[in-house]
Amino acid sequence: MASNGSSTFYLLSLVLALLLLVSSAEALAFGIGRAPMPAPLAPRCNDVYGAKQGDTCFAVAQMFNLTPAQFSAINPNLDCDKVFIGQWLCVKGTTA
Repeated sequence: MASNGSSTFYLLSLVLALLLLVSSAEALAFGIGRAPMPAPLAPRCNDVYGAKQGDTCFAVAQMFNLTPAQFSAINPNLDCDKVFIGQWLCVKGTTA
């Protein structure tokens, strides 16, 4: 029969192995140790327009021959429900 000291050693070894297994699984699940994903490129604005009374995002996009999707892509933080007079709107730019 094994001695009390060797039983303790085997028990501690088993606990350590389980902790390493759990730690490795968490690292895989949360992406720890993986190469980071590159950040998406921020839009670059090359020309702006100062909003005037009555301007809407859709009207400004049409004025500069942009689709609503193109206009939104070069103005990602714009709240079209709150456009104000004098606000700079990007009307020519790149998204990639």
